[in-house]
Amino acid sequence: MSSRGSGGRSNGTLTQTKICQFKLVLLGDMAVGKSSLVLRFVKGQFDEFQETTIGAAFLAQSVCLDDTTVKFEIWDTAGQERYHSLAPMYYRGAQAAIVVFDITKPETFERAKAWVKELQRQASPNIVIALAGNKADLAEKRLVEYEEAQTYAEDTGLLFMETSAKTAMNVNELFLAIAKKMPKTDTQNPTHAARHRGVNLQDPDAHSTRACCGGN
Repeated sequence: MSSRGSGGRSNGTLTQTKICQFKLVLLGDMAVGKSSLVLRFVKGQFDEFQETTIGAAFLAQSVCLDDTTVKFEIWDTAGQERYHSLAPMYYRGAQAAIVVFDITKPETFERAKAWVKELQRQASPNIVIALAGNKADLAEKRLVEYEEAQTYAEDTGLLFMETSAKTAMNVNELFLAIAKKMPKTDTQNPTHAARHRGVNLQDPDAHSTRACCGGN
């Protein structure tokens, strides 16, 4: 049960892989493709008729960066307005968030801006926020220009990518970009790490995630 990046060095010593664990939440209007993005990232699948999320769904997946495995605990929240009041329960304590909009529906971009404002006002001060313009495979129906979203993201200090859960465009890349922004120093401070659910070197699940280190 070997994993890439954990082989022996030429001097006979074993490379130690650090494991950092972070809570990530997805927010956005209904039907923008939040669940589809998570399904594509975690299982490498796409369902044209993805069921509407009720409340929230939980999944986990890891990405590997050099000598560090970043494990995401992913909370996929429902987009319907009636579930909005539950959102703080899911983004509270999150170290990262992906705010998703549909490039064919300008109203979802405006809603995404509202989510970003709420996160910046109420979520953890150091939360890493990424903006995802989803359904890039429907570019011929585009109503939100790439440049408009890019400018907004730059002005607001967000990561930004256009994605397609259907074709897998930029899905893994988005999570990888977030992973690179996460504070790997937690692994050097067990007390701080435990408080932020940052690391557990004995975590049995950490070695069983298929997409880690280039899977998918």
